[in-house]
Amino acid sequence: MTLEIQPIGNTYSEQVIDLILNIQQKEFNIPITIEDQPDLLKIESFYRERGGNFWGAFIDGELVGTIALVKFDDNAGAIRKMFVKKEFRGKEHQIAQKLLDILISYCLENKIDKIMLGTVSVLNAAMRFYERNQFKVIAKEDLPAKFPLMNADNIFYIRNLNEV
Repeated sequence: MTLEIQPIGNTYSEQVIDLILNIQQKEFNIPITIEDQPDLLKIESFYRERGGNFWGAFIDGELVGTIALVKFDDNAGAIRKMFVKKEFRGKEHQIAQKLLDILISYCLENKIDKIMLGTVSVLNAAMRFYERNQFKVIAKEDLPAKFPLMNADNIFYIRNLNEV
């Protein structure tokens, strides 16, 4: 089993949509559709052209995880689309950690020092993961005005990369 993480674009949209919708709808019963996430059909213009990026984690050629960064201000970005296929989650594979590490490295290289995200309260393991990685809960009303809100999100996190 070989893990490869690389930036991906529109040619992977179909695989990304399959992975993410399966996790959202079937595994966690979150009432969200592709119509709610048009960014998945235009990865390059939504993420890359604005200074963010979108990465895919592949094991033997199969897409098993994703993470994306939306740059929404000169020095701030939002984590989006952090998903790992059920069979590949956990400490054994560490795919989520490796994806997050790559995103943080990208932020540091590109002078993005604040990263934020929204998630859904049913995703307990995700919330524990972010908290282990020095993210702090922030109230929705304390988010910057430019933060790209997703309707389903009800818990928000921030991490300042300048703080050790």
